[in-house]
Parts: sequence; C-alpha cells; structure tokens
Amino acid sequence: MKRLFFGFALVIALCSGLQAAEPQALLKFVVVKDYNGKPIRNAGVVMHPVNEKGKQERGGLELKTDAEGKASFDGVPYGKLRVQVLAQGFQTFGEDYDVEQPEMEIVVKLKRPQGQYSIYDDHAGDKKKDDKSQPQNEPKKDSDQKPQG
Repeated sequence: MKRLFFGFALVIALCSGLQAAEPQALLKFVVVKDYNGKPIRNAGVVMHPVNEKGKQERGGLELKTDAEGKASFDGVPYGKLRVQVLAQGFQTFGEDYDVEQPEMEIVVKLKRPQGQYSIYDDHAGDKKKDDKSQPQNEPKKDSDQKPQG
C-alpha cells in the first residue's frame, strides 16, 4: 500500500514539474462599456486553448469581473488562446490571442446589441419600389407581352 501511495505521489510530482517547465503568463482583463468606458461588473471572461489548426480545445476557464471590471489569472500557458466575454445587455465579444509574454493586459470594450432588420418595420429611408413594377425574378404575364404579327 505504501508503494502504491509513493508511486502516485511521484507521478503527481513529475506532472507538476512538467507543467512548471512550460512558460506561463499572467493575464489581466479589463471589461468596459464601449460608449463611455465605465467598467462592467460580473462579466464572464471565458478562456479556451486553441490548437495549431485553429480549433478550440476542450476545457477552459471562466472568470468573473469585479466592481472595477477587472479579472486576472496567473498560470496561462503560452500559445493561442480564445477569449470570449459575456455580459447581460451587451454583445458577446470573442477574439483569439497569442500568449507569448509573461504578463498581458487585455482591454475589452463591449457594445450594446444592434437592432435587427425586420421586413415589417417602416424603412422610409430605403429605396422605394414603384407599385407598377414587377419583381425581377418573376416572368412577365402574357398580357404584358406585345402581340406578334
């Protein structure tokens, strides 16, 4: 039993040593409102590793911003990292970063949601269609064709 415990402890120690050999960074995030620069509290900052092919890998970590819109994490391995920021009432932000220095600060400016285009809304500024014209994708009716003869 002691051998099993010792072997398990040795494996953990070796894995910890391997992780420590890999360069790691301290990432600091600041999340603010795009239109006035004020901090956004309780925004979710999600980090996912990205492989060489640009695909997001499994796993990841989510942080929450404090009252000053700040969050940080020490121990991010160097390489590509996908960062997503989510906050209620704002558009979701997403971008990939190359982590290649011991400390990085990432400032994210979140925007308010944009209005969606609807065919039911009044678009007075849009190009007006002539009621007499026919849509271009419909064939002309027989009554519109000139008689041949």
